[in-house]
This record gives sequence, structure tokens and C-alpha cells, in this order.
Amino acid sequence: MNGVWAALGIAVAGGIGAAARHLVDHSLPRRARARFPWGIMLINLTGSFALGILVGLAIDHPLASVLSVGLLGGYTTFSAASLDTVRLLARKRCGGALLNGPGMLLLATALAAAGILLARS
Repeated sequence: MNGVWAALGIAVAGGIGAAARHLVDHSLPRRARARFPWGIMLINLTGSFALGILVGLAIDHPLASVLSVGLLGGYTTFSAASLDTVRLLARKRCGGALLNGPGMLLLATALAAAGILLARS
């Protein structure tokens, strides 16, 4: 797959990933999302686990970039999680901000490692 086709595949997969993120995030009741960004948490944790599996499989194929950079890059979102953490702090929900900021980072890292280990076993 040459550079142009790879970029096109990544762009299309990124759009699919972003649409999936929207569907997952908005599948939760509005009331639940208003108190804590559970959808974005779920998205980033499952995306980290899936990327760990993909990396653990060590697939040497152009589609690996389409799946990792495109699909999972479009699906996961660090910027929305960061903004959600700021919003939680602004509402004086310090516990939620800790869970959403450093807590999500630790959980996502652990799940990425678990995905790698699972794929290599």
C-alpha cells in the first residue's frame, strides 16, 4: 500500500473511529454523562486495550496502521478527556477529576499492557 492509499485508509478509518466514539459516548443516558464522562472513559480504556492487542500481535501489514492510527486514533480521545477533567475541577468534583485525569491514564496504561500480554500469550 503506497503512501496515498495508506493515508486515505487511515482517514476513512479515523472517521469510522470518530463516529463509533460518538455512538458509544451518546449511548449512555444524558444524566449519567452529566455527572461524570463515563462514555469517554469507556472509549479510552477499550481503545487502549485494543491497541495493546494490535501491538502485541506485531502485525507487519499496512492495515495495522489503518487500524491503529486511523480507527483507534479516531476512536480514542485524549483532548476530550483533558477537557472533561478541567470541567470536573471547575465544578469542584475533585474525586471525579482525579479518576478522569491520572486515574484514566493509569487504567489505560494497564489495559494497554494487558492487551499486549494477552496477544503475546
